[in-house]
Amino acid sequence: GAGGQHACRVADELAMPRVLVHPLAGVLSAYGMGMAASTAMRERSVEQPWSPEGEANARQILQELAGTARDELIAQQVAEELIRVECKFYLRYEGTDTALPVALDTTAAMLEAFEKAYLLRFSFLMPQRRVVIESAVAEAIADEASVTTSVATSEAASRREPQAADTVRIYSQDEWRECSLYHSVDLRAGDFIEGPAVVSDANATTLVDAGWHASVTGRGDMILERSVPRPQRFAVGTHADPVMLEIFNNLFMSIAEQMGYRLQNTAHSVNIKERLDFSCAIFDSGGELVANAPHIPVHLGSMSASVQAIIEANAGQLHPGDVYVLNNPYAGGTHLPDVTVVTPVFDKAGKDILFYVGSRGHHADIGGLTPGSMPSNSHVIEEEGVLITNFRLVEGGHMREAEMRALLTGARYPARNVDQNLADLRAQIAANEKGREELLNMVAAFGLDVVQAYMRHVQDNAEESVRQVIATLKDGHFVQPLDNGARIEVRLAVDRQTRSATLDFTGTSAQLSNNFNAPRAVTTAAVLYVFRSMVDNDIPINSGGLKPLRLIVPENSMLNPRYPAAVVAGNVETSSCVTNALYGALGVMAGSQPTMNNVTFGNAHYQYYETVSGGSGAGGRFDASGTLVGGFDGTSVVQTQMTNSRLTDPEILELRFPVRLERYVIRHGSGGAGKWHGGNGGVRTLRFLEAMTVSTLCNGWIQPAFGAAGGLPGAVGKSRVIRTDGQVQELAHADRAELQAGDQFEIETPGGGGYGAAS
Repeated sequence: GAGGQHACRVADELAMPRVLVHPLAGVLSAYGMGMAASTAMRERSVEQPWSPEGEANARQILQELAGTARDELIAQQVAEELIRVECKFYLRYEGTDTALPVALDTTAAMLEAFEKAYLLRFSFLMPQRRVVIESAVAEAIADEASVTTSVATSEAASRREPQAADTVRIYSQDEWRECSLYHSVDLRAGDFIEGPAVVSDANATTLVDAGWHASVTGRGDMILERSVPRPQRFAVGTHADPVMLEIFNNLFMSIAEQMGYRLQNTAHSVNIKERLDFSCAIFDSGGELVANAPHIPVHLGSMSASVQAIIEANAGQLHPGDVYVLNNPYAGGTHLPDVTVVTPVFDKAGKDILFYVGSRGHHADIGGLTPGSMPSNSHVIEEEGVLITNFRLVEGGHMREAEMRALLTGARYPARNVDQNLADLRAQIAANEKGREELLNMVAAFGLDVVQAYMRHVQDNAEESVRQVIATLKDGHFVQPLDNGARIEVRLAVDRQTRSATLDFTGTSAQLSNNFNAPRAVTTAAVLYVFRSMVDNDIPINSGGLKPLRLIVPENSMLNPRYPAAVVAGNVETSSCVTNALYGALGVMAGSQPTMNNVTFGNAHYQYYETVSGGSGAGGRFDASGTLVGGFDGTSVVQTQMTNSRLTDPEILELRFPVRLERYVIRHGSGGAGKWHGGNGGVRTLRFLEAMTVSTLCNGWIQPAFGAAGGLPGAVGKSRVIRTDGQVQELAHADRAELQAGDQFEIETPGGGGYGAAS
C-alpha cells in the first residue's frame, strides 16, 4: 500500500513522466493471485544425448506430458478451448551440471537457442561436447481471465475538478506543505486533481506531488502525469561527489556480489556451492582492487597480485573472449587449492581493456600428497598439488578443456577429481562473465570517464579512511609464537604528521622446511584486512587501503618465502597468526583462535575440506583520541579473521559423503576470562562409513589465543581419532590418520582470548 506514496518521486528519479495507479494497488499482489491463470505442469527426466533418435523420444515424452497436463485442467472444469500448452526441454553439455531451458521448436532453432543461452551465462561454448536432453517440461495454462489495462484517460468523460474532502499538512519535496485530501470513493471518470494532493482509499494512499497531476480513467485507474517539466539534472561528473561516491561504492560491491551469486548457483563442489569458500572482485585497468563482495578476506587482499601477474605475463597478448587461470602462490596466489580465474573486460569495440574481473575458489582437490590437497607433511610446493601459472583457459570464446584436463592430470601429484575441477572452473568463468556484463552496463549508463573516475575515488576514499584511523594509533610491537616453534614479529611505527604507518616484520622466523610459509601476498592481505576492520565506515576492501602503509617483509622469511617452499598452511594458519600479531601490536583486542582448524578427508572417490569454527577474541572500544571507553565479548563458534566460509549443512554433508555428523556443540569454558570474555570454541565429531584419510592443519594446540589488557588466554585446541574398539589416538596440530569404517574423528577448537582484567 505504500507504493502510491512514493510513485511520483520514484518516477522522477527514473525520468518517467507517467505512472499508472491501479484501483486495487494496495492489494494488487492478492488481486493478481486471484486473477492468475490456472496451470498444470508435468516434468520427466530424459537424460539422452541429442540425436535424431533422442530428440524423437523426447518429443514423444513431451506429447504425453502435454496431454496429461491438459487433462488435469479439464478435470478442473476448464473449457478445452481456453487451454494452451507450453513445452520446453532442459539442455546441457555432456558432463556438466547446468541445464538451460529451451522452448520447443525446430531442431536447428533449439540448438541455436541453447548456444545463445549458454554463451550468455558462461561466455564460452563447448562444441567438442555433445548436447544432452536432461528433461522435458509441459505446462498447460488456462487463459480464463482476460485483464485489460488501459492507460489512456477517459476522453468521453468531461474533465471535472472534484471538491476536496479536507486539507492536510504533509512533508514533501524537502518541505512542509498544505495540500488537499480526496477520498477515492468520491472520484469519478474524468476527475482532474492538481498536486500537491493526497488521494486515500481503504487499501492505499497516493501522493500527487507538486508539479504532477492526477486524472481518473473510466476503469477507475488513476494516471499520474508531470504537469511541469522535471527539474534539469546535471550529469554525473568525474569530480568526487559524496552522494555519488556512496552510490558507486555500493554499485561496485553489488557487481562483485552478483558474481558470487552466479558462482554459487553454477558450481558443482560442496566446497564452493555450500561452504561458500570463494571470492569475487573487480579491478581497474592496472589490476588494482576496486571492490569486492564480503567473501573470504585472505583471497581479496591478495588477488590483485594474481591479476597483475596475468597482465605482466601477457602484455599485448590479451584478446576479447580470453580467460586465464592460475594458482601460483609466487604470483599472487595463496595456496594451490585456491584457483583464480581472471577475465579482461574489453570495450564494445574489443580494442581496449577497461577493467578486469576475477574469482577465486577453493577447489576440493587439486592433487598433492593427500586427498583434499591440504597435506600436513608437505615440504615443497609440488607435494601440495598441481601448480598453474598463466594458463589460457578460454581462447576466443572456446574453453580449452582438453588442455586444462592434461594440465590437471599431468603433474607429479595429479588432481583426483578433474571433472569436478572443470565444473567449478566453468562456474568461475560464468561468474566473471556476469561481472563483465554488469561493468559494461555501468559504462553504458554513466560513461567510461565517470566509472573510471569513481574507481579512483573509491580507492582514494579507502586511503583517507585508513589515514584517519592511523592518526589515532600509537607505536606497537608484538611477537606471536606458533606451535611449530616459529614466530611472527611485527613492529608498528606511526607517523601522525603524514598519517602513515610502517609495519616491519623483521625478526620473523626464516623460511620454514614445513608448509607454514605464507606468500607475501597473504601477508599483504592480512595487513589490509586488519586496517580495513579498524574503519567504521561501510567501504569495500580495495587497494587504496594499502597506500598509507609501508610493509617491510624480509625476503626468505616465512612471510616472504622463495620457490619451491611449501605454503599450504601459510594461507590459513599463518595468516590467522599474522592478524593476531597485528591486533596485538595495535593493542585493540585479544587474540582469536590462531587457526582455521583445517580438516580434510577423502579417498580415491571422495574429497572434502572444511574449516571448523572457534572462538574470537574480546576487545576494547576507543574514542577518537584512542581512550578506552568500553569493550566487547568474543563470539563463540564462529569463523574468525581471514576466513569467512561456512560449514556444509549436515544434510548435504551426509548426502554427498559417507560420513555422519555425530555432534557439534559449544565448548563451554574455552574462552579466556576477562572483563570482556573471549568466545568459546566448539566440539565437532564425525563418524566415517568408509575408510578415509584424515588430515589436519591447525595451530593453537600448544600456543593459545593471547589475552590482552589483563585478560586471560583462551583454551588450546585438541583433536583425536576414536577407534571402533574404543582406543583413542590423540593427534598433533598438523597430523594425518587412516580411519576405517566406524572410526570417529573429533576436534575441540580453541577459544578466544579475554580482554581487560576481570573484576
